[in-house]
Amino acid sequence: MTRFGLISTLLLAPMAALAQPAPPPGTATWFGLHYIDTSTEGAINGVRADETARIAMVEDFIAEDLTGRGFALTPPPAEAVAGILNPVRSNGADTKIARGMGSDYAIAGEVQKVSNLIQSVNLTLRDAETGETVRAGSVEIRGNTDDAFRRGYSYLLRNVIFREERKE
Repeated sequence: MTRFGLISTLLLAPMAALAQPAPPPGTATWFGLHYIDTSTEGAINGVRADETARIAMVEDFIAEDLTGRGFALTPPPAEAVAGILNPVRSNGADTKIARGMGSDYAIAGEVQKVSNLIQSVNLTLRDAETGETVRAGSVEIRGNTDDAFRRGYSYLLRNVIFREERKE
């Protein structure tokens, strides 16, 4: 393959993935969000109550959105996830749990706090049977407020996870 062919393939592959239809509704094991604080502030001051509440708020926001799209969400059993630090990066433990629960999908996300100004919000939707990632995305948001988190996940859900090819 020529250098041009390789570069074209790498650039067009993500577009091909987004050209596929949005994932159909089904049953899903909802693992919630894993919070990763890599900021200096977190290392010095520890866990902040407002950030803990914000994660719970945005988990509810995502769950409401998914339910509104026809997904039936079930949390995983506490004992099944007790040994998992981060379901998104669990080497398939998330899909194994979801499959064992009879779910079609395993859904989990991450929030990485880079600083009080910059956050990275992620969401992953995997096929519980195959373990394959159906859709995944990440959005950088500016701010550490409830509104910024809602806007970030709203954008991610509308424009990445459930984006469909536009017919014009």
